[in-house]
Amino acid sequence: MQAGSKLPEVTFHTRVRDESVGGPNPFRWEDKTTADYFAGKRVVLFALPGAFTPTCSTYQLPGYEKGFGDFAALGIDAIYCLAVNDSFVMNQWAKAQGLENVAVIPDGSGEFTRRVGMLVRKDNLGFGLRSWRYAAVVNDGVVEAWFEEPGLMDNCPDDPYGVSSPETVLGWLREAGKEQAA
Repeated sequence: MQAGSKLPEVTFHTRVRDESVGGPNPFRWEDKTTADYFAGKRVVLFALPGAFTPTCSTYQLPGYEKGFGDFAALGIDAIYCLAVNDSFVMNQWAKAQGLENVAVIPDGSGEFTRRVGMLVRKDNLGFGLRSWRYAAVVNDGVVEAWFEEPGLMDNCPDDPYGVSSPETVLGWLREAGKEQAA
């Protein structure tokens, strides 16, 4: 993907809380499309190898969560975290992280990740197919800026992190804002 690319249209299978379901697990299935998440909004999307993994849980997701106000001040309407995990896992991770500002997107089958060219094998870690780490600024479904970690490959022995960090994306937004103001 690169600036100017349109995100692929896919359907994400999500679980949403619905008290009318009743019982100890009041959730129901709700399909959401790429358009549901991205149409008419300027958002930051970041993707990572997996929920509950160390770098993702310690740095990347908390950084975006804590920085939401800074992103919003620069014209970002929403921040989404995507992983090749099912909705059950993503919802529990969001709960465990105490998320209030970042919404999670479950790409359980990896279809979106495959179509943006970021699906990689992580069999060396016992993960199977997962997302390469990246971030993007997306405006109405079109990529405005793309931040991909270096070394994209199957079974990468490392887990590069920095290019897709909240600090990097925030820096880009600040610079882009200065250019627009000039």
